[in-house]
Amino acid sequence: MTDTAQQLLDLIDELAVVRGRVTLSSGREADYYLDLRRVTLDHRSAPLIGDVVLDLLEAEGLLGSVDAVGGLTMGADPVGTAVMHRSVVRGTPVDSFVVRKEAKKHGMSRRVEGPDVKGRRVVAVEDTSTTGGSVLTAVEALREAGAEVVAVAVVMDRNTGAREKVEAAGLRYLTALTTSDLGLD
Repeated sequence: MTDTAQQLLDLIDELAVVRGRVTLSSGREADYYLDLRRVTLDHRSAPLIGDVVLDLLEAEGLLGSVDAVGGLTMGADPVGTAVMHRSVVRGTPVDSFVVRKEAKKHGMSRRVEGPDVKGRRVVAVEDTSTTGGSVLTAVEALREAGAEVVAVAVVMDRNTGAREKVEAAGLRYLTALTTSDLGLD
C-alpha cells in the first residue's frame, strides 16, 4: 500500500467508520456504516482521494487514455471533482461529470452534466460500493449519452458483491481500498 493510500485509509477509519447496526441503501444490514462523505468532503482527504484514484488508473494502464471521470450524484461527485483537480496538478488533466438519477424536466433535460461525454472514454467512479447498483445506473446513463465506459473505479469496496455484479456486466472493476484493509471483514 502506498503512503498516500495509507493516509487515506487512516482518515477513513477516523472519520467515516460508524460502528453499530445499520441498514444500507441496498437493504442489507451491517454492523458498521461507512459514511464516506465525511471523507470525500474533508479538506485533508480530497487530494488523497484524487491521487489514489489516479494512481489506480495509472496502475491499470488507463491514465492518459481516459477523458473524464464521474458517477451517480451524490456519492461520486466529490470523487470525480477530486480526481479532476489532482489530475491537473499532476499534468494529466481529466474532466469530471455528474450523472443525475433522472433527467431534468427543464433546461437542457440532461442526465449527464458537465462536459459532453459523447464519444469520450470515461470511468464511472463511486465513493463506496455494496451491490454495484448505483454505479451501474451511472454506466447505463453514460452509455445512453454516448460515452465509452472503460471501467468502474471505487474508493472503498465493501466486499459484498459489487465487483461480481459489475464484472458480470462486462466492465473492469477497480478498487483502491476495501473494508478488509480496515479490518472490518
